Amino acid sequence: MSRGYKFSDQDQLYFVSFAVVNWIDLFIRNEYKDILLASWRHCQQHKGLEIYGWCIMTSHVHMIIGTHGDKLENIMRDMKKHTSAALKEAIKQHPAESRREWMLGMMEKAGKENGQNTNFQLWQQDNHPIELFDQKILHQKLDYTHYNPLEAGIVERPEDYLYSSARDYYGLPGIIDIILVEPMIL
Repeated sequence: MSRGYKFSDQDQLYFVSFAVVNWIDLFIRNEYKDILLASWRHCQQHKGLEIYGWCIMTSHVHMIIGTHGDKLENIMRDMKKHTSAALKEAIKQHPAESRREWMLGMMEKAGKENGQNTNFQLWQQDNHPIELFDQKILHQKLDYTHYNPLEAGIVERPEDYLYSSARDYYGLPGIIDIILVEPMIL
């Protein structure tokens, strides 16, 4: 985690963003996104992770999170460590992965160049946690998260993107349990 970004107050919600090394478009396959979701479910059930908003893009992830258990930095560290190993194995085993050697080569190169790793790195080092200290900032980050697929030209409406909590906020069934944020009071 970067020295300039910390989870300073465990009672607050945070907006976090984290990306695959070299911004590799790893999450073009649903199987890879599902590995990330399974890890989040585990963290919700066993580590106290609270998810208020999220979106998995092709090369990066946005989340609004809190905790009622482990420290957020520990949850993020464990989730990134687990998904790194699970995704590496999934890339190796996927029968239709035409980019296997290229992706694994890029991740091995990144790992060798980073003294904190040993020969492999899937995630960029930092999470950039931003404390959401008021409703205005919280809703701004939630909107940013939900409009990311729209801005990328993937969908026409935020609620149409399956791998996002926007569906939950529009009253549609989501694919992971979240805690809905109250509407902003003006």
